[in-house]
Amino acid sequence: MSTGTLVQTWYMTQRQLMAVIRQPVFLAISLVQPVIWLFLFGNLFREVVELGGFGTTSYLDYLVPGIVVMSALGSSMWAGMGTLEEIERGTLNRFLTTPVSRNALMNANVVQNALGTAVQSLLIALLGRMAGAAFPGGAVGLLVLVVASMLLGTVFGALSNALGMLVRERESIIGINTFLLLPLTFLSSSFMAPDRMPSWMRHVADFNPVDWAMVAGRSALSAEPDWSVVLGRGGGLLVLAVVAVGLSTRTFRAYQKSV
Repeated sequence: MSTGTLVQTWYMTQRQLMAVIRQPVFLAISLVQPVIWLFLFGNLFREVVELGGFGTTSYLDYLVPGIVVMSALGSSMWAGMGTLEEIERGTLNRFLTTPVSRNALMNANVVQNALGTAVQSLLIALLGRMAGAAFPGGAVGLLVLVVASMLLGTVFGALSNALGMLVRERESIIGINTFLLLPLTFLSSSFMAPDRMPSWMRHVADFNPVDWAMVAGRSALSAEPDWSVVLGRGGGLLVLAVVAVGLSTRTFRAYQKSV
């Protein structure tokens, strides 16, 4: 990617960030559900760690990385709604008449989503710390968790953008996201240690990128991180992110030819 494309991508990203900053209420709303998960589920199931297999004596320690990743998934899956809105308003088509890089047009949404995911992840981790969660892995572990969430957000944000350009209907995006969100969440180690999950569910989770992000983040935040696990799961997320962004760009070029 050329320097010019990078500059244009950042310019277009700033444009989208300004739209978010002007409406901070959306950030506050995005934190409502994580707060409910933290304080409701954290207290409701706090004694479940006595079953063993969680790698910690505090359920909240186990739960926080799961909520960070779940929130990254939930917010990024709606990125296509923003793309669809720009199509409906004609904004995207107007940019197509300018010399701005086509990659910059598409990737700006992904970058903005990744930055938003990072801020959201840090805020949730802070809330978890205030609630009593401990992070033995320290700042490095927290950084790994945030990066894993950003990669996951990039995967599903890019796929959501591609979906928005393909279906071009809000109802379809809502239906597909609603169908996928719960299975992706519950077929992972979000709330329950893998050793306590049914064997078939545990095997499905092994192929779930949502679980990859959770496992990488939890391992990095533990007192004795398994860096082979962190790098393995993180590498898988990176490959998926590259593929998803490539698919999104390809879909955008197909959309460009149709207008």
